[in-house]
Amino acid sequence: MTAPAAAPMRGFDRPALIVVDVQRGFDDAGFWGARDNPACEENIAALIALWRERAWPIVFVRHDSDDPASPLAAGSPGNAFAHVLTGEPDLLVRKTVNSSFHGTPDLHAWLQRERIGEVVICGITTNHCCETTARVAGNLGYDTTFVIDATHTFDRPGLDGTMIPAALLSAVTAANLHGEFAAVVTTAAIADAR
Repeated sequence: MTAPAAAPMRGFDRPALIVVDVQRGFDDAGFWGARDNPACEENIAALIALWRERAWPIVFVRHDSDDPASPLAAGSPGNAFAHVLTGEPDLLVRKTVNSSFHGTPDLHAWLQRERIGEVVICGITTNHCCETTARVAGNLGYDTTFVIDATHTFDRPGLDGTMIPAALLSAVTAANLHGEFAAVVTTAAIADAR
C-alpha cells in the first residue's frame, strides 16, 4: 500500500478527533522514565480547541489498567484525565488493551452510526496505544491522520538491554505508519489545512 497522492486532509469535512489515554498517571516519571516531546500537551490542547471551534466530534479514550500496580489502574488518581482535556467528549471509550477500537463502548460502531469516515489520532503513548489505534483504524478503512507532535512516549529498553530513546521510538512509529496505515502530520499542518 502506498501513500495517497492527495493531501493528507482529503475529505476533511467532519473528522473525529481521537484523544488516546491522556491521563495523569503518565506524569509519573519514576514509573515510566524519560519522555520525548514536551510540547505534546500543548498540541493536544490546540487540536481540542480547533475541534470545538469547528463543532467536530471528539472522542476521549481512557486506559483502565487491570494491574493494581499501574499508575493507570482503574479507580486510582492516575487513571483520571490530565488537565489538558477540557469539556465533555462526544464519546468516552474505556479500554484495557492498546487499541481504542477494542473498548467500551464500541468506537467503530459509534463512528459508523455517526457516518464518520475520517479519524485524527493524538495522545499517549506514541508507539503503543496511539500507534495501535492508528493501525486498526487504517485496517478498518478509515481515512486516518496521526498527529505525531501531539503524542509522546518514553525511553524503553531493547531486548539487549540498551536503552532506546523515546525520540527514536517516535520516529520509527512515524515511519511505520506513514503511507501504510495513516498520514503522519504535525499539529501545524492540521491547523493550516483548516
